[in-house]
Amino acid sequence: MTTDRTSPPYAADELTTLRWFLDHYRATLRRQAQGLDAEQLTRTLPPSPVTLGGLLKHLAYVEHWWFTEVLHGRPATGVWADVDWEADADWDWHSAADDSPEELDALLVEEIARADAAIDDALADGGGLDRLAVRPRGDGSVASLRWILVHMIEEYARHCGHADLVRESVDGARNL
Repeated sequence: MTTDRTSPPYAADELTTLRWFLDHYRATLRRQAQGLDAEQLTRTLPPSPVTLGGLLKHLAYVEHWWFTEVLHGRPATGVWADVDWEADADWDWHSAADDSPEELDALLVEEIARADAAIDDALADGGGLDRLAVRPRGDGSVASLRWILVHMIEEYARHCGHADLVRESVDGARNL
């Protein structure tokens, strides 16, 4: 099965454009990991320790963090609830090696669905893209939904570049 990926529209309103780009990069990352086994998802491209499995789990966590914990101020749930981040600040990256390809993809898909619902909830309260997050940043500033969406697009785009290089080093696949 191949993850469907469509190109964002060339002319749309701001919200539609932001959500299309986010969905495009979400699908791009998932495609980079499709068809690989557990061992292949743990391979690195030295000297970097980045793995495709780590990317999948990291982005699942980033979805949860920004849309559940920051935007809505809700507590961590699921696998994230019991993580001792002080003991291992990169737990999402490291623990991915213990998960199967199916578990990693399912976790990302679940967090994307949860994030999309959180975006819809935030938009439903009337604040639009200017709606502010509940949880402030470390410096006390508060991000808008617009900022969070742009940040997520940037996060995925950067990591999709990493995924391109790692995938090519694993099996030679390009232009996925």
